[in-house]
Amino acid sequence: MNVSTYPARQAPVARARPIRVLLADDHAIMLWGLRQLVESSSPAMTVSGTASSCSELLSHPALADTDVVLLDLGLRDASSLGCLPRLVSESGVKVVVLTADPNPKQHRDAVLGGARGVVLKSQPSDAVLEAVERVHAGEVSFDGSLMSMLLDSVPGMTSTRSVQARDPTTRSIESLTPKEREVVSAVVQHCSAKSLVVAAALGMSEHTLRNHLTVIYSKLGVHGKLELYVFAVEHGLTQPKAIARVVC
Repeated sequence: MNVSTYPARQAPVARARPIRVLLADDHAIMLWGLRQLVESSSPAMTVSGTASSCSELLSHPALADTDVVLLDLGLRDASSLGCLPRLVSESGVKVVVLTADPNPKQHRDAVLGGARGVVLKSQPSDAVLEAVERVHAGEVSFDGSLMSMLLDSVPGMTSTRSVQARDPTTRSIESLTPKEREVVSAVVQHCSAKSLVVAAALGMSEHTLRNHLTVIYSKLGVHGKLELYVFAVEHGLTQPKAIARVVC
């Protein structure tokens, strides 16, 4: 995960109180970076506490006042997969797994244990905050490559479009986060413009835009902005009026 200074975000939805996030990771530097990231989104989110082991997490006094736990798969005393079901059943918190392990079986096991989001540490930092927001709102947040496996194996994880979801292209599109869809739309609307212009339209830095595009290219299986533009137009990822204004 890129733990750099978090870029400018859209104004958060007004809430009675911020989303309270408990951070669980066995590395002190990671906990520090995650705290900076979450607190940078204030007043939308705040850190309720930190833990570095399963035993500390399960007995943490802040659990009673926590909405979402950001959980690393490997804690100091055990694998998080062992304590995850108990964490969910006893505390009732929602869990987003944050991991450097790309193994989809580990992700599947985490979801079976009760996690409702999985974010790789190699993804842009704002992917973490978006996952927390979506899970807190009652949604799920998974990479598209996991969707078919999860739909087949996780109780209660059904889709009204399950047949379509098995199509690789549909799964890749559904894996895009709201922010990534916004980036795709901006790239289409400004297809002939430099990256600086696109980044300015999105209210982010060029570096952050590049991070987003790297993830988007990987998810959609495209190479470069031109292929992204063609893919977006062909699959209706932007409004027709927006496309009509484009001059490439």
